[in-house]
Amino acid sequence: MPNETIKHIQPAFEDERGAISNILEEPVSHIAIITSKAGAVRANHYHPEQIQYIFLISGSYESHSKDLKAENAETEKVVVKGGDLAITPPMIAHAMKFTEDSVMLNITTGQREEENFEEHTVKYKLI
Repeated sequence: MPNETIKHIQPAFEDERGAISNILEEPVSHIAIITSKAGAVRANHYHPEQIQYIFLISGSYESHSKDLKAENAETEKVVVKGGDLAITPPMIAHAMKFTEDSVMLNITTGQREEENFEEHTVKYKLI
């Protein structure tokens, strides 16, 4: 089973006015919009308890991930494109290398308070 699940989100409804795409039907505690320039590297961390959902609105990136629960786990790489939802479970180290200027929604199941950042986001160098 892959470390991360990638789902391409299709419109649930479409007419002459436009489209409606349902991204996620799970309880969440935090949503942020993040922009990244081509060549930028983000993440290089893992979350001990939280699930992270990344909905890539536009652009693309290489997602690198490693299961920290599995002994001798290999690093996996997958390309994420605009319209994709990447789901990263707890204890999966992950990093993103952006291949295009990108806009994404970062959606998590827990709060992202700055004062306790190291409790929910632990640095882990993958790339």
